[in-house]
Parts: sequence; structure tokens; C-alpha cells
Amino acid sequence: MLSVLLLIPVNFVIYLFFAAWQVHYFHRAFVYPFTLTSRSRMPIAVVVMAIVFNSANALLNEYHFVLYQDWYGQEWLTRWNFIAGALLFAMGYYTTKRSDLILAGLRTDSADDYQIPRGFLYRYVSSPNYLGETVQWFGWGLITLSPAAWVFILWTFANLLPRAISHYRWYQENFPDYPKDRKAVIPFVL
Repeated sequence: MLSVLLLIPVNFVIYLFFAAWQVHYFHRAFVYPFTLTSRSRMPIAVVVMAIVFNSANALLNEYHFVLYQDWYGQEWLTRWNFIAGALLFAMGYYTTKRSDLILAGLRTDSADDYQIPRGFLYRYVSSPNYLGETVQWFGWGLITLSPAAWVFILWTFANLLPRAISHYRWYQENFPDYPKDRKAVIPFVL
């Protein structure tokens, strides 16, 4: 998304979008990996798919901002969609980071020493980190009202929902005392 800065004259709103995007991806790329203690290697196919997905996603979003830069004037910051989206983006970001910290606190050097995460939104769902990520990017969609952002949300949901359900089932199969009222990803629903 850096190339967007080179093609767009100074537009504070788009720079604000860029800053929010970078906060998320800086944490995801340079902070989060150091909280992981797993000794297992990530398959190269997963790395390649992540690079392709993130490159395509960034390109689509920045392309939108280049084409529609005049749409995002200063008044954009007072619109209902920007305010609601910024709140959802921040809530989702916080939910994801706090949930990730709880998971990181459970990890040990033993691959067989899994525990049931508890507290915060783990009281309600097995994957609050995935819920937070989805809420965050739904907020992004509201902030920008960009078709590229809505495509990103669909990709995110299509990726994280099956993973959340898989984690939920794994917990149920491996922990007889797993909370019966806890859902997979959407509190009280799914």
C-alpha cells in the first residue's frame, strides 16, 4: 500500500486510512510472530498464499484510493460511516490483540500441552481473535466504503469462519470439560 502514497497528492483522509492499515500489518508482521512459541515450521505453500493474498488485497485497496481520491475530502471524517467504522476497526483490533495475548500466555514448549483459553471473549466464543479480525475489517469497509474493502471482508470471513469452526470442534473433541455454552465465533449464535 506504500505505492498509494507515491501516486496521490497530499490527502489527509487517505493518509489516515494508510496509517490504520499499517498499524494492523506492522503488528501482524513484526510483533505478533515474536509471541509465537511453536517450533513447527510453516509450509511454504501457506507463506506463498499469504503473500499473494496480501499483495492482491493491498493492490485492490490502493487502486481504489488512487481512482477515487477526490471522493475522500475532509468532510469524510465527520460522516456516520467513518465514525462507526473507526470505532469497529478499533474494537476489532483490540479484540484480536487481547485474544492473541491470552493464547500466547497459554503456550508452552510442549506441543501436546494444550489448554482451554478462558476470560475476556473466550467466555463466549472459541475464536475471539477471528471475531475481532472480522469486526476490524468490517469497520474498514465502513470507513472507506470501498468495493475493494468489501471484497476483503468476504475473503476474511471465508477464511476465518471455517477455521473458527474447526478450532471449536477440535476443542470439543479434545476437552471433555469444554464449556457447553461457548460458540465458535459469533457469541450466542455460531
